Amino acid sequence: MIKEVIVVEGRDDTVAVKRAVEADTIETGGSAINEMTLRKIALAQERRGVIIFTDPDHAGERIRKIVANRVPGCKHAFLREADATKRGDIGVENASPEVIREALDNVRSEVAGEAGLIDWDDLIAAGLIVHPEAAARRRIMGELLGIGYCNGKQFYKRMTVFRISREEFVAALAQLEDKGV
Repeated sequence: MIKEVIVVEGRDDTVAVKRAVEADTIETGGSAINEMTLRKIALAQERRGVIIFTDPDHAGERIRKIVANRVPGCKHAFLREADATKRGDIGVENASPEVIREALDNVRSEVAGEAGLIDWDDLIAAGLIVHPEAAARRRIMGELLGIGYCNGKQFYKRMTVFRISREEFVAALAQLEDKGV
């Protein structure tokens, strides 16, 4: 049984999570997340902790951002887009139980108010921003680091709030370079 309550987008996501692990979920109802749902998530965070586990797409990232901004201290689980895609549809509900367990085994915790270990210049030097292939490189780095895909500014923020160490960053960058991207 997972102690924290897992925040997902919809009923199909709950079914997929419960196929993989024993856990309680709160469904946001998709991107139409309302005040009452946010209050339930805040209470769950206060009592048991929360893991945000949304789809690896624009709508899922929007929901993740809304919940994280409103309910500080949440943990985050991320899926690779390739692991969550079935017949062109992207979502937690498409991931296998093994992939869901792996994502939940590798949750990231936010640490607010501390300086990042990786700075903006590191991202430029790594070709993760202001580079012709920056988006593709961020996608792979996000998968390697377990922080998901996002734009450059959000990537920098995730590097900071998830306290990605210099060692983790350098190791992931080496893997990225080995892939030839």
